[in-house]
Amino acid sequence: MSPNPLMVQMAVAAHTRRIRLGQAANIIVWHHPVRLAEQIALLDVISGGRVECGIGRGYQPRENETLGRPYGSTIQDQERNRKAFEESIAIMKKCWTEPSFSHHGEFFSVPPTYTKWNHKQTIAYFQRDGMGRRLDDVLALGDPDMYSAGNPVQATTTTLKELQVFPQPLQKPHPQLWEPLTSARSLKFAAEHGINGVMIAEPNDRLRRNIDIYYEAAEKAGFPDMLNRGRFKFGWDAEKRRGIMTSRYLHITRPGKEKEALERAARAIELQFDYYGPFGFGAVVARLDEPMFDLTKKVTAQMLRDREIAIHGSKQYVVDTIMKMRNECGYDDFCFLGWFELGGFHAKEIEEQMQIFAEEVMPVLARECGGKVELPARGLDLVV
Repeated sequence: MSPNPLMVQMAVAAHTRRIRLGQAANIIVWHHPVRLAEQIALLDVISGGRVECGIGRGYQPRENETLGRPYGSTIQDQERNRKAFEESIAIMKKCWTEPSFSHHGEFFSVPPTYTKWNHKQTIAYFQRDGMGRRLDDVLALGDPDMYSAGNPVQATTTTLKELQVFPQPLQKPHPQLWEPLTSARSLKFAAEHGINGVMIAEPNDRLRRNIDIYYEAAEKAGFPDMLNRGRFKFGWDAEKRRGIMTSRYLHITRPGKEKEALERAARAIELQFDYYGPFGFGAVVARLDEPMFDLTKKVTAQMLRDREIAIHGSKQYVVDTIMKMRNECGYDDFCFLGWFELGGFHAKEIEEQMQIFAEEVMPVLARECGGKVELPARGLDLVV
């Protein structure tokens, strides 16, 4: 758990060379999109181009209104929230891909049309040839303002027309975008805009249907991709790193300690869904042949285990259940996120779970799936 994944990952980037750095996810309507784009670009530069950018819409009041932002997230304001989210994405992409830009939309005006900018350096720079932008692209020159007093920078009618963002990301055109997805509407939007999907709590049959929705929307839109690479494999394409990643709650038991471990894990996962369930997560736990669950209904550990959303058991059971999900969902390649964090477990216990998975489960999965993608070592040597 982290209140600021980007700052944490800046520290991680300085000590690693191979792993990629993703967030699940930055609720982008919390932030001004220009500032968030700068921070993500800086992390990409410092890490040597290892950032995967997670974006979230902030569809719940606890994600938006608690911070006093005007973009809405209540049942009355979902449409306004979506539009603010979509506009933020458009601005972030401009920050990353254009040498200078302007944006004048419903929620943001960047730069504002009234921003005074009578700087001699800017005027001299863009009067030169080969600067990439003409002076009249960047500034609207005007005479001094007869009603103003003070220095020439402020006593002017010259205004700024475009803004430049520094730095731009090392990855071109920009880091891959990821979005947690549940509804058909969000699945289609992500697919149509080249955004990778993250699925969290759906049973296998609902997950398979969601992958179909995503893939069909991507196909209809011509398989949008930030690198224009065309069709990607069904579900996930490891070479292009495009498509859907799915995740499951994991807890691996050891021989002789199964009963205690499963009881503790059951209490922990139920505690988590007592919180998440009423926000809507409980509804998507239902299989396709079941009605959506009443949001007031308690989601039990047994329910999550029966639907193989929580995979709690022996090492072999975990391997078999993950492979069953891959096969039932029809993935060509496979991208899997293991969720190890459980309330009531010490950090050391969670680290042990991750180590068991890395050393004893991942090699089996890699072998069963025909190998794995080797990530090259990338990064910068930092001197403080």
